[in-house]
Formats: sequence, C-alpha cells, structure tokens
Amino acid sequence: MEDSIDLHAFSPRDVVSVVEEYLEEAAAKGYREVRLIHGKGKGVQRAAIRSVLCNHPLVAAFSDASPGAGGWGATRVVLRSPG
Repeated sequence: MEDSIDLHAFSPRDVVSVVEEYLEEAAAKGYREVRLIHGKGKGVQRAAIRSVLCNHPLVAAFSDASPGAGGWGATRVVLRSPG
C-alpha cells in the first residue's frame, strides 16, 4: 500500500467505498497522511470525496494537495492518531 491512491482507475460509483476502505487500511498500517488523486475535471469526484472526509472518524483534516503533488486535482488527508 502506498501513501496515495489514484482514483481514476475506479468507476465513479465505486469511488466513495474505495476511499473509505483505503482510509481504514492506511490508518491500520500507521500512515499519518495520504493523498487521494481524483483529478480536476468538473469537481464532481472531489466534492463526493470531500463529503466522505468531512464525516469520517479517521480523518483529522484535509486540504488541496501542494501544487507539486496535484494541487486541487488531489486531496491531502491527515489521519487521526490511533487510540
């Protein structure tokens, strides 16, 4: 498992469940920060992903990735400390 996932490979209808599963795996492996690559497009995937992140118990914070890491085409997620 890497500290980023490119969501272009998944069907749009599956992205939310893929993100939820990915966050759980990342937290279990001890990652503190991950990057979700959703692309720029019209912002539909970005909005869907961020709605999940707003309410996810493992997410401490999220923001656009740095310009070199995808800018607004990717979301940087900070995971909560275990326990």
